[in-house]
Amino acid sequence: MIALTDIVAAAERIAGRIVRTPTLPSHAVSQATGCDVVLKLDHLQVTGAFKERGAANRLALLSEAERARGVIAVSAGNHAQAVARHAQLLGIRATIVMPKFTPSTKVTRTAAWGAEVVLHGMDFTEAVAHAAELGEQRQLVAVHPFDDPAIIAGQGTLALEMLHDAPDLDAIVIPVGGGGLIAGCLIAATALKPGIAVYGVEVETYAAMAQRIAGRTVSVGGPTIAEGIAVRNIGELPFEIVRRRLTDILIVPERAIEEAIGILAEGAKTVVEGAGAAGVAALLTYPERFRGKKVGVAITGGNIDARILSDVLLRNLLRDGRLLRLQLAIPDRPGVLADIAGKIGSAGGNIIEVSHQRLHAASSVQAADLGLMVEARDSAHAAGIIEALEKAYVVRRE
Repeated sequence: MIALTDIVAAAERIAGRIVRTPTLPSHAVSQATGCDVVLKLDHLQVTGAFKERGAANRLALLSEAERARGVIAVSAGNHAQAVARHAQLLGIRATIVMPKFTPSTKVTRTAAWGAEVVLHGMDFTEAVAHAAELGEQRQLVAVHPFDDPAIIAGQGTLALEMLHDAPDLDAIVIPVGGGGLIAGCLIAATALKPGIAVYGVEVETYAAMAQRIAGRTVSVGGPTIAEGIAVRNIGELPFEIVRRRLTDILIVPERAIEEAIGILAEGAKTVVEGAGAAGVAALLTYPERFRGKKVGVAITGGNIDARILSDVLLRNLLRDGRLLRLQLAIPDRPGVLADIAGKIGSAGGNIIEVSHQRLHAASSVQAADLGLMVEARDSAHAAGIIEALEKAYVVRRE
């Protein structure tokens, strides 16, 4: 089994090859969650995710013969870039197998680190099978993303740094994918501070670790913004470590992850991906677990597509009332649009989008349907804008 000494050795081994990321207090997240929060900002790694820790440690431990053979990894995301980067730093040939559906930006970024990218299979399972065949044909060394002692030890350096910077933590919260990060952090945290609470976080559509710990058949699937932790198969070594030591697994809904992304972006000025925000989502979902405690949250990745980030922020604005989507049935006569704009302006609202249908959408040729997108300060201000409009018009909020 892996011990604290292995993680300390990993930290020494990878020093200078990874970023020693900061652990900083966040007033915005603390205020939103009701506890004293510090964020371990591991999305500031060069490739934008914690995966570099494990990859750097695993590749540094290769023998000269293994380095000469080259390495192979399967990943559609952060592990791919981590292996590619650290292979390049060490002068090792790297082959990365990715499913055919992998977004082109991830393929491009991985190839930019000098790796040979092989696109194969319609899903991750097919990519794994092809990588096994290719690795055997070429005699390449496989670098597993989580089910490997050296990977786990490398990932555990995150908790080592966090507790060095914030030794008075009552709990730490770690996203759970295949289990390598939570396993390494569990070993480090419980050895450095016996009695500390360690929580794992999974998104509700991919709660594989929770299901396995409960002894249930794993059943996962469906769309999620937290694709970095959308894992079907938990590593056997991480599972054995986690099931003995973990305080609890917290399951969070998709909406909480979107809300966490928004709080981090707007409040903490930190742009993160869905999986990277899972820890904050857990604090939002289970406030009673953490109220009044000092909690360290691992921000594990920042590789979020700009369009997805934009959509999430807009959805959050709609949910909390800062954007209003309104439909009004109005009489089709001169001056009505000006009247409506005046009422919104007098109430302090800002119209940012207008859709006016008079030919086919309205119930009568004497009427029109008006769609508005209006900006408000908060939900109370939004209610005031609607109240001002309802004095003269029928208003439906969407």
